[in-house]
Amino acid sequence: MGKLRPVQPLPFRPHPWHGVDPGPLFPEILVAYIEISPTDGIKYEIDKHSGYLKVDRPQRFSNFCPTLYGFVPKTYCGEEVAKYVIAGGPPTDHGDGDPLDICVLTDRPISRGDILLTARPIGGLRMVEKGEADDKILAVLLGDPTFGEMTDVAQLPRAVIDRLRHYFLTYKSIPGEAANPITVDPIYSAMEARAVLRAARRDYELKFEQQEASSP
Repeated sequence: MGKLRPVQPLPFRPHPWHGVDPGPLFPEILVAYIEISPTDGIKYEIDKHSGYLKVDRPQRFSNFCPTLYGFVPKTYCGEEVAKYVIAGGPPTDHGDGDPLDICVLTDRPISRGDILLTARPIGGLRMVEKGEADDKILAVLLGDPTFGEMTDVAQLPRAVIDRLRHYFLTYKSIPGEAANPITVDPIYSAMEARAVLRAARRDYELKFEQQEASSP
């Protein structure tokens, strides 16, 4: 048996959204790009043009995202995600035009973003703001000693889900102003999360890959 050839390093850093593959086992197991961690008092997000992580805004008040937070590469929240019906969910006109967001649970202290990790989707939240679908996939860090063996959101303590819902319901709220029209219901299962992920992959292919293939 011959020696394995070493993997050649890329001569450049790929764009986290467009240049990183979500993995051969997608959507059961996937690669996620993390933008912020639970210790961040700043909300970071990817710069869509350059691929660098940028400051979006300081967290306004005492809101800290309770999990690692980022997105799934080569996904897009468009018409396919919006038209995927979640039982009991509000109607959606279209997606929010961003990659599909993901919240990754781990009991290990990861104190920085701008990293890749491997996760298992176990469910999701159908978040809708002003008629736009902005789903949040819930996942566990593969190999995590506390959460890593979980396969469905039903295995999570309700307090964890409530903490996530509270964060997304309030993270844009300003005291004294009218309530932001955000809903974060319903919670859906791992099976539905995989369907949403597939829809987001189809949206990405329609938005980027098919357009690129048809351009002269």
